[in-house]
Amino acid sequence: MPDFRQFDATAQPLRLCCFRFDSASLLDLIGQRSFRAFAAVTVRVGNGRRCKPNNAAAIAIKTLHPTAISFLWLLVTQAANAQLPQPGALLKSPAAIKTASQLPDGNATIHAKAGASEIVITTTSRLAGAIHSLTWNGREFIDSADHGRQLQSASNLDCATPITNETFNPTEAGSRLDGAGDKSSSRLLFLRASGNALQTLSQMAFWLAPGEKSGLNPAKNTSILSGHLLTKRVEIGCKNLPHVIAYDVVFSLPVGEHHTHAVFEALTGYMPAVFEEFQQFNPATGELEPLSDGPGEGPRPVVFSVKGGTHAMGIYAPPQPGAKTTGPGYGRFRFAAEKVTKWNCVFRMKDADGIKPGEYAFRMFVIVGDLSTVLDSMRNLHTP
Repeated sequence: MPDFRQFDATAQPLRLCCFRFDSASLLDLIGQRSFRAFAAVTVRVGNGRRCKPNNAAAIAIKTLHPTAISFLWLLVTQAANAQLPQPGALLKSPAAIKTASQLPDGNATIHAKAGASEIVITTTSRLAGAIHSLTWNGREFIDSADHGRQLQSASNLDCATPITNETFNPTEAGSRLDGAGDKSSSRLLFLRASGNALQTLSQMAFWLAPGEKSGLNPAKNTSILSGHLLTKRVEIGCKNLPHVIAYDVVFSLPVGEHHTHAVFEALTGYMPAVFEEFQQFNPATGELEPLSDGPGEGPRPVVFSVKGGTHAMGIYAPPQPGAKTTGPGYGRFRFAAEKVTKWNCVFRMKDADGIKPGEYAFRMFVIVGDLSTVLDSMRNLHTP
């Protein structure tokens, strides 16, 4: 089966070709100007079903897990000035990705009723579609400052050397050098928002630019834009629990890299300092227990709240065992000087033979409301 890079649309007009490509190849494809000369004839999805011809190039994505994706087959022929079609229905496959010249701007809002108020989630172009704001009942839950303090996902990998913080660190919202600026080094490839649900696909930037350091440790990456993709699907209201936000992410690791240790920060939330009370949920008792400032990480879901409990946010990931994978672990941090608190949900993978390129999916639930409601929702999520 030919590689798409071997196809010359100019030399082979109107000739049907078939390609198989992975996420890394897809990035190369998006970057090619000649891609605009392609038009889809047929897309073959995982079960052998063929989609009807379309007047623009299409990329089929088969859902292997509620959140995992795999790039499959593309049949193309030449057509002048072709562009990609609109994606399929939200949260369903197949979906499609637009050409580089027609990428979404990243500004979107979803919302849904939750008790006496609405949960409202906002993404921005400044953050390449990462979540800039989450509000409920008159209060902001996210302290969005630079390009690291959001509700977002990131990973850190070792390049088969001792792993060090932030030195090979694809980050959804962008890079450290993006600072307080209005642009992101990450690239948003696809966004769909409708009602209470949101889906994005992004090519993550490294947190450090080549030559930068985290503490004494130099960046291991040689470019600012990584070959790592992140898919996220967010839906407000889940399992008849209006205060629960289903949050699914997929990290796509490209070919051509060698790692033996990966840390997936599947989700982190940076919150205003007023969310100063840290607690953890004990599944055995169904109650909340006090939690120290840390910093630290433990096996129990965490809940941050304001004094009096009028507003709270919790994070929970159900058991999702994977080969050579540990987690979830729940971290908590208080940054007094920056006037911000942070929680995260982390999974770790180690494989001395090398972590395979591919898709790594994680499901989480973010709970928003008053402290009593968050606790009730946490109990419900733990009920079989």
